[in-house]
Amino acid sequence: MKWQFKRIGDRILLLVGISVLLGLVGISQFHTQKQENMIVEHYEQTLYFLTRSVNEGLKAIMLAGDANIAQEYAKNLKSIHELKNFTILRLNGLEAFQDNETINEVNARLGEEEFAPRESEQRNPVLAADDPRLARLQASQTQIILRETDPATGIPYMTVLAPILNHKSCHRCHTGRSPVRGVVQMTFSLQFVNEAIREIRDQGLMILAATLAGVLALTLLVIRHSVVRPIGRVTEAMVKVSDGNLDHRVPETSTDELGHMARIFNRMSGDLASVHLGLKNEQEKLSTIILSAREGIVVTNRQGDVVLVNPSAERLLEKNRDEICGQGFLQIIDDPDYLKALLDQPEEEVPSVVVYKGRILNIYAATIHVTSGDRIGSAALIRDITQEKKLEKQLRLLSTTDALTGLFNRRRFDEVMQEEWSRARRYNLHFTLLLFDVDHFKKFNDTHGHDQGDRVLQAIGRVMRELFRDVDHPCRYGGEEFAVVLPSTGFPGAGLAAERLRTGVEALVIDGLKVTISIGVAIHPGVGQDPADMLKQADTALYASKQAGRNRVSFAAGCESAIPESLSRYP
Repeated sequence: MKWQFKRIGDRILLLVGISVLLGLVGISQFHTQKQENMIVEHYEQTLYFLTRSVNEGLKAIMLAGDANIAQEYAKNLKSIHELKNFTILRLNGLEAFQDNETINEVNARLGEEEFAPRESEQRNPVLAADDPRLARLQASQTQIILRETDPATGIPYMTVLAPILNHKSCHRCHTGRSPVRGVVQMTFSLQFVNEAIREIRDQGLMILAATLAGVLALTLLVIRHSVVRPIGRVTEAMVKVSDGNLDHRVPETSTDELGHMARIFNRMSGDLASVHLGLKNEQEKLSTIILSAREGIVVTNRQGDVVLVNPSAERLLEKNRDEICGQGFLQIIDDPDYLKALLDQPEEEVPSVVVYKGRILNIYAATIHVTSGDRIGSAALIRDITQEKKLEKQLRLLSTTDALTGLFNRRRFDEVMQEEWSRARRYNLHFTLLLFDVDHFKKFNDTHGHDQGDRVLQAIGRVMRELFRDVDHPCRYGGEEFAVVLPSTGFPGAGLAAERLRTGVEALVIDGLKVTISIGVAIHPGVGQDPADMLKQADTALYASKQAGRNRVSFAAGCESAIPESLSRYP
């Protein structure tokens, strides 16, 4: 039989086989490992008790004062076949019973030669004096078991390091300063243990192979006849549905789970057809809205690729769809830092109005997240507000401009006075207020008519716009009264500006008529406690000009000491 793993039925069979194999392997491995651990633990316990027995035997020999017998005892233990090595060590890592170091120490302590020195000596270093295992033995006073492998033969072995404790009975010959007198090192071959473990593994593999073969054969038979074929029919139906045939149905030939699955599939296909029709209708509605919207719309997917650009976006940005998609979302207005700031920072912290290719655009950009917090894309809504801004500017101009003269109106004058007062106080600056009106204007109106009076006021407005700086604020205060706010202006600039205005108006000829003005000047600091008081002082100076004969400049009280000599003729 030739297997074609491209079919879902064969994949199910393969998956079941792998699952069974993994399960059996896991069970076998678990039990095998458990057996291995039991063997090793049993062996370790045996070695533990064996080491204790050796240690106790050595202790008995040493307490009897038979050091030579201890040396023979160690030699005999080395001859055991399973015992690769047996060594008694001092705490400095040297093999014991090979020199006279300990004998000399004991004889010196006892004050007599109780133990005869050896005729020949040798120093056999087994472990380094600073070996961390020696320090660990002294600290824990318990055995250490190590597993290692002989690099020459590859045979594993186990080394036991057991402390020789310094009991009270040993203090006669040895001091009690150290709780450990020495170390017993025994190395055992684990070859027979590995052979036992290998035998257990071989048996486990044989059982595993037999069980797997039986389970796979039974599984193959059941799945092939009871699952694969019915699922194949559903698979064929799903292929047809995926090709767009939402009206296709699966034969409902049984009452078991697969028959129930077929019924559910048929119901799902019917629901899917209904949903597909609804989505198609909604897509058409959404497409109509997006394509006909006057606002530009640019949308990306979760990878950041531009996937939607409506015609208004192409018109406002003066780019075609391919250019917008190719350049990327952050380049829609050729300013990636600005777009990134719109996406990353709160809306109120980044201006949403930009000037782009001669248009004033309002841009709203945001990263779109689902309820779980995952990012699914970004979107930008672009509106052309050029006409709105022009209208807004016109309305602002109308709200602050006098219709007759084109100068700032009383409302704007009050705002400017407060602003300049605050600025002058904050930065210790000068600023000047000129307040004037047309001499005998009421009589002029009564004689020549209101239309002629309006033309006079318009002509004065033109003179004011021509004579003053862009930073100055010429205003119509009301009726025939006018005011000029001069920022950062003190003496002698204030007097010169006032005289220039007076002579400029005096030089006017309007429909064969001449007019003059009287001016009052107030300068901060020095005049006024607040804007209203400063205005009052300027009005008082204006009244003084009229009382003095009109067509002249007068300064508010407190300004006399700074009046230029050229203007000294004016009170």
